[in-house]
Amino acid sequence: MKLKPKITIADHFAVMSDPRVDRTKLHKLIDILTIAICAVICGADSWVAIELYGCTKYEWLKTFLELPNGIPSHDTFARVFAQLNPQQFQECFLNWMKSIQKITLGEVVAIDGKTLCGSHDKSSGQSAIQMVSAWATTNRLVLGQVKVDEKSNEITAIPELLKVLELSGCIVTIDAIGCQKEIVKLITQQNADYVITLKKNQGNLYDSVEELFKLGISTSFKEFQHSTYKTEETGHGRHEIRNYVMLSGIQSRLDPDSVWSKFSSIGMVESVRQVDGKTTVETRYFISSLEDNVKQFANGVRSHWGIENSLHWVLDVALKEDDCRIRKDNAPQNFAVMRQIAVNLLGKEKRVKRGIKNKQFLAAMDNNYLERVLALA
Repeated sequence: MKLKPKITIADHFAVMSDPRVDRTKLHKLIDILTIAICAVICGADSWVAIELYGCTKYEWLKTFLELPNGIPSHDTFARVFAQLNPQQFQECFLNWMKSIQKITLGEVVAIDGKTLCGSHDKSSGQSAIQMVSAWATTNRLVLGQVKVDEKSNEITAIPELLKVLELSGCIVTIDAIGCQKEIVKLITQQNADYVITLKKNQGNLYDSVEELFKLGISTSFKEFQHSTYKTEETGHGRHEIRNYVMLSGIQSRLDPDSVWSKFSSIGMVESVRQVDGKTTVETRYFISSLEDNVKQFANGVRSHWGIENSLHWVLDVALKEDDCRIRKDNAPQNFAVMRQIAVNLLGKEKRVKRGIKNKQFLAAMDNNYLERVLALA
């Protein structure tokens, strides 16, 4: 039986409010959204490319869209997405992702920010937009994203993202900017654990953790509940050894007033790298709610970089996000959502063993393949 993508997109985006006045509604909003999402999945990265995709695929699109006045122009796509409410568009995306995600117990959810370099517009004084995303590292899904307010930073955006995610049973990992009491509290309120990088932005806590590890090392950790783990990797001219140490049951020493929610352990990672005959040593510290499970801690630390390698890299290299010059009003944020949709759906399609860029090319050529990708939702 032939699959039809109309249910996939329309069911999740039909609730979008139309920002246009009635006299300008030559095209149905759901038609505009559907064409744009299909086009981005197929590799379109501009309004002109989306219009060209629509014109090329008109006969196929007509089988499930009304298209009362044909394919919208690129100017129409640009105007509509510049006016669309980005919060509502994001909510539709979140609801769609919740319907397809299967988060397993212990899933590492990495949260990190990314700048959309091409959204910077010097002529209008518009700064480059920053987005904070949540990435399920095992299931390889974008769970959600939030725009960072222009006059703020990721510290204010991360709580907004945490509030709309379902994280029960997950391990949330965040870089040092997320080492904030309110962020930790929001994570544990969702019955989730955390592994968060600790740097000198938390001066007193950082110094105390560093001193505690120094004391432990000098006494062979005899006074501490501790566990260790070691990994070793060789490849691409690099040899790296990582030594993981986890100290549990330390809240009474470091946080006697319990100002950090479920503060159960601290971790240290010592990375010894040999590249071209040169050896470097780096030591990093973490706070965590995990209890005496150093392998789980190590997995959280290593998995966190999946958001860089498997999401941000794909967005930049395959979907050319940093090269995108869409800048007007809400359009950059809304286009970013469509790229996230493309990453999720193309990533979930497992029958074709190719990278996302080649899957986009195949979807553009083969309507049946695109229908299968859309039907994954």
